[in-house]
Parts: sequence; C-alpha cells; structure tokens
Amino acid sequence: MGISSGVGVALEGVHASVAALDSLAAEDTFMAAGVGVGADVDVLQRRYELRLTRLEVSSRLRAQLAAVEAQDAAECVGFQQALLAPDAPVHEGTFAELSVVEEIAGVLTISSAAAGSFVEQSRRVCALPQVLEALAAGDLSWQHARIVADETEGLTPDGAAALVAHFFDPDAPNPARGAAPGELVPSRFRTKVRGWRERHHPETLGKRHAKGVVDRRMEYTPDRDGMAWISLHLPGDTACAIWNRTTATARGLQGPDEPRTLTQLRPDIAASLLLGTGTSAREAAAGGAAGTTGDAAGTGAGSVSGTGSAAWSNSDIGRVPTPRADVLVMVPVFSLLGITDEPAELDGHGPIPASMARKLVADGAESFYRVLVDPRDGAPLEIGRKRYRLPETIKQWIRMRDGKCTFPGCNNHTSDNETDHLTAWDHGGTTGAGNLGQLCPKHHRLKHARPWIPDKATENGPPGWTSPTGRHYKPEHHDPEPTHWPPGILPSNLSTVAPEATAAPNVTAPSVAAVSGHAGGRNVAGPAEDLPCQPLLAEAPMWLLEAPEHEEPDGENLLETDDLCATDALWDDFYAMPFVLPPDPQADWQLLLSLM
Repeated sequence: MGISSGVGVALEGVHASVAALDSLAAEDTFMAAGVGVGADVDVLQRRYELRLTRLEVSSRLRAQLAAVEAQDAAECVGFQQALLAPDAPVHEGTFAELSVVEEIAGVLTISSAAAGSFVEQSRRVCALPQVLEALAAGDLSWQHARIVADETEGLTPDGAAALVAHFFDPDAPNPARGAAPGELVPSRFRTKVRGWRERHHPETLGKRHAKGVVDRRMEYTPDRDGMAWISLHLPGDTACAIWNRTTATARGLQGPDEPRTLTQLRPDIAASLLLGTGTSAREAAAGGAAGTTGDAAGTGAGSVSGTGSAAWSNSDIGRVPTPRADVLVMVPVFSLLGITDEPAELDGHGPIPASMARKLVADGAESFYRVLVDPRDGAPLEIGRKRYRLPETIKQWIRMRDGKCTFPGCNNHTSDNETDHLTAWDHGGTTGAGNLGQLCPKHHRLKHARPWIPDKATENGPPGWTSPTGRHYKPEHHDPEPTHWPPGILPSNLSTVAPEATAAPNVTAPSVAAVSGHAGGRNVAGPAEDLPCQPLLAEAPMWLLEAPEHEEPDGENLLETDDLCATDALWDDFYAMPFVLPPDPQADWQLLLSLM
C-alpha cells in the first residue's frame, strides 16, 4: 500500500466513523426525548451503552486521523526532498528537512523537538505497511504504532519485518497469541513487543545487558508542592526484588490501625531503609510515616548495629546483595547448565540474560519450583488440582502462567496478587489450573461486586473477560518459543516441526535415525549418514542417546503413574522434592561441543 493510497483508505474510515457518531447521537436524542422508546427499554442503561459505544468509535476515529497525519508528515518531507536538484549538496537536503519540521511545529503548535520526533516516528510507521494499515483501519492507536516504531529501531530490516509479522500477520510462523495489538493497553503491548525484540535482537541479550549495567544510575528530580522523584536504573532482577520486597512488607503492615495506603507505604519503607531509621522493615515504615530521617549511623538495613556510633561499612555500601525476595524465574535447562545463552524469564520483568538467571539460581534463590516446559513450543505444561486449598506449587504455577492480574488492562504483577477461582468453589468450580486466575485485590473485589465474568483459562493461557455490557476482552497470552538446543545436536530441519505435533522424541538407540525419526511423530530426516549432526552424535555420550532400560523396583506398594489420579495427594510430595541436577554433565558436553 503506497502512502497516497493509504491516505485514501484512512479518509474512508474517517467518513465511516463520523457517520457512525452521527447515528449514535441521533439515537441518544430520541432516547432523551422518549420518542419511539418501548416500555421494556431501560432508557438510562441504553444511554449508558450508547456513550460507551461513542467512546469506542471516537477512539477508532482518532487512530484513523493519526494515520492521515502520519502519512501527511512523511509526504511533506518527501515532497521537499523531491524539489531539490539531483546534484544538490547534502546540506541543502538537511535544511529542507529542518524547514519542514519547523513548518509542522508551527501548524500543530508544538515544539521543534516534538515536531522532529513526530516526523521521524511517522516515517518509521509509514515504512511498516502492516502497522500503517492497522492504524488506518482504526484497529490500533497512534501510541501502539509508535511503540512498534520505537522497538524496531536498531533492528535490521529483516528483523523489523519479522517483528511486525509476528504481531500483525496471523499466517506468520509462530504468530502472537491472544489479544490483538490494539486490544492490549499500550504498556502491555510494549511489554510483549519488547520481550520478542529481546529474544531476536542481532546482539545477544547478555552483551546488551553488560552495556546497560555500566549505565546504571540514580536520578533526583524536584517536583512541585515540595515533593521530588528518586529514580534508580538497575539490573532487572535487583529492581524486581526491591519492588517485591517493599510491596510484601507494605502488605504486612496494612491493618485496621494503619491509615496509609499501599502506594504510600512503599516509599515510606524504601526511604526509611535507605536512611537507616529502623532496625526492621516495620520500624523503618513507622519512621517514614513520622517523617524521621535519621543519619547514616542508624541500625537499618545496610548499617552496622550498635549502641554507640555505629558506622557504615564501605564494603557493605558498595555490595548489592543477590535478590532473595520472592522472585520467580523460569530458566531453560540448557541455559541453566551454561550450554546455551537462551534468555530466562523473570516474573514481573520479562527476558533476562542467562548469566543473570544462573547467578540467581546459584546465589540468591532459596526455593525453586520445577516447571515442565514443552521443548517444541516453550509452553509450560499444566499441573492440575481439584482441592479448594491451593498448594504452593499451584499458586506459583498460576503466577508464572498469567504473569500479572488477568483483568483487562491491569498491569499489576506484584507477588501478592490473589489466586481466584474463576467459577466459584461453591458453584461447582474446581481447584485446577483451568479454573484459576491471578487477580489483584482491587479487581478481585470488583469481580464479586459486579458481573464481570471470566472465561475458562486454557492449559497455557489466562482467561478472557466479559464486561457487564457484554463486551468481550480477549486474554493476553505470553509468546513462548521452542527451546534453544545446543548447535549441532539436532538437524536444522527439526525446527520446522509444527508445535502442535505430538510427543517429543523417544530415543531408544544410539543412532541418528532414532533421534530424527520421532520428532513430533514425523519422520523429518533422511538416512543417518545424510544428517549434518552425524559426526557429532557419533562421539556423543551414551546417556544422551540411550534411554535407560526400564527396571521394575522391588516392593509391593508401587503404583503406575498412569494409574495415579492427577488430584492425588502423592503428587504434592513428588513436587515438593528438592530440585537436584543430574551428575555434572559438563565434561561430556564439553567433549560434545568441542566437536562442533
């Protein structure tokens, strides 16, 4: 779609939206006057629904007008560049574009910097046809389009095209699931786009993170009414743990005798701990409420306790402890073992470098929950229960699956979200992953106070919602991807197996044919000698290629796992077993990788 033709499409949409607004206004006028209103019509409810519909149409109209403006801004620059002589010096083109920016700033009554940013974003959006088409149709807002333009910056043309196809082309390989881009609030859409970009950026996340760590800083910004902002730019795991800890502490302090809100408690706790005004988080928060500032010789976190002039330790001040707050991280096993650098997923943050995840595992985490992940598409496998009382494993599972409060548009991903029965227990709802969803306290109360109806959750996705007026909001799904296998272990054409194929390989003999012939239940490779990994696997350790023979253990009190009900309490004992890695495979892997 060319730019000029795109303007025509957008203008057609504008005319249709204006006509729809006229029709809604006319109906509202009749409703207010009582003309042609049946006795069974609830006038107030209908006028309420008309206003919601009018807001919806107005939002679509703003998007369509934004498409017109973006194309006009891009064409203004193009026309001025076309007016230049072919042999015009470079500075003439620069001045021509600068003049256009200043003209647009005057027409829109915005600053030169804002106009320059608008022109640059408009050109990037217009260079992405699928994004421009969605904007012209009113399917997403200008803010959504800007997010795509921002996140494709720094990517190669092929990388930018792949990102756009993932979110806007349903026929693309492994397309985005769940709600469409325009159905997500901009902050949630940015989270999904950024997560995809982090995994597909031409430079590894570990290298980019190393550069970002160098730029860590603390900023102070005065504000009005005697207030100010303090901002910290930190590694994601540290920032996430700070947020979770202050939130959990604030929740613990709330009660009948605590007048402060959760929002007020968080800064009180953080300020008091930093300034050393209490010996505990509870005392720190109390000090913050009283306006106590204390001094660096206090006995709070990071200081040396004592009755005299206790002093800060320089080594303590400079050392950032490994987060030990409730941080949930999902690490691919090959990444955990250091064989690949596939990013891990940090709850409440998104992708993190493999090195950061390994450090959390080795130094910081006090408890782990084993999660079975489908290697074909990266989706976690469901754990089911039917008791009302939730075991901790199920709570952590739901937290990992949903990622945040599942209510439409809510961005609350704190660890104190509540796991709610989608269909109430006393209405026959079961306590299994398909009937559980994560809700923040506010939306948990709203669900029980007004008829906001959740859908059933799926195996790997949170529920959608239906509002009291019947509008349905699709769920936000994560975009899991197939596990990254170490290079050369499997043939490259195995990656083409569809995620919906059946079970994973069942390797029974040390032959390449056995590895390749059962991928997803499909024979995707030829003879063993034709496979690119044949030389590699010929030297592979036996434990990689051979499945151990089944040995029937002694005893009469054994059960076949297939005969054991998924709701049996024995599964709790199984999942409570400590996480133990197999005997160190590094020597074998090093031998294997050295052959690549």
